[in-house]
Amino acid sequence: MKIRNLSLIASMLLFFTPLFSQEYTFRVLVSKGANEYRSEGAQWQALKTGTSLKATDEIRLADNAYVGLVHHDGKPIEIKKAGSYKVSPDLTSQVAGGSTLLKKYVDFAFSSNTAEAKKNRLNATGAVQRTVEGSGIRLTLPPNHNSGIYNNIAVINWDGSQVKGPYVVTLRNMFDDVLSRIETPETTLTLNLEEGALAKENAILVEVAAKNDPSLISDQHLIKRLAPAQQDSVKKELDDILSAMDGESALNHLILAGFYEEHQLLIDAIAAYESAMRLAPDVDAIKDAYNEFLIRNALAY
Repeated sequence: MKIRNLSLIASMLLFFTPLFSQEYTFRVLVSKGANEYRSEGAQWQALKTGTSLKATDEIRLADNAYVGLVHHDGKPIEIKKAGSYKVSPDLTSQVAGGSTLLKKYVDFAFSSNTAEAKKNRLNATGAVQRTVEGSGIRLTLPPNHNSGIYNNIAVINWDGSQVKGPYVVTLRNMFDDVLSRIETPETTLTLNLEEGALAKENAILVEVAAKNDPSLISDQHLIKRLAPAQQDSVKKELDDILSAMDGESALNHLILAGFYEEHQLLIDAIAAYESAMRLAPDVDAIKDAYNEFLIRNALAY
């Protein structure tokens, strides 16, 4: 996967000083398009990631634009329709019921992207790439000691630049019995662990091989459901966060990815980033945040 230009994510760091001060009503988390804002009595100016908006401000969205805002209590909202909006009451009327935990994971979703941390990760990218070159097919899944999953959806991606498709994805149980073989020309596959033979398994093993040369095969990766006590612990926190979110949105999935990452549920975080990109495919800031996550966790190829 090609690592995109990360400059847009760097600008997100402006978001955090201070992140939840109530000197503002909203801050801009993501802005795509020729969007503008103005303070009372001032000229229109570009709406950039990190901009603070007060109750008396106004924003203006261009055609085909996207803006993700976070209220001072941590509540995220998305705006997609072109037009002008008063911060109050047009936008504040969409906010109700924030959460302390939600604030925490809005922060976490972006606080790992300090300039120094990104510099160190980029310096390490060459070493990661050299490892990939000798491995044929590499799956974007964490090592087996960090293979826990909370939800039922796992998105498996792999590098197809060195080994061409079609591919055969083999799923096995812990006794090495084959549960399923799936042929695909793509370099991605979404698994629902509640479907078919997978529903009966607490853990599965995944490997991907070239159909035309089975000797070109990935390492075997484990996907393992959490133990009941772990599941309950995660659910308690997650329910608090979800109660402060309104439905499904790219911004919500972006924040949930931060929650899963902090809990080392990297397979769930991958699925959350994939959902965010599906819901907002033209927003480069989300793609960049995903790539930063992959670099941060040594999953990039």
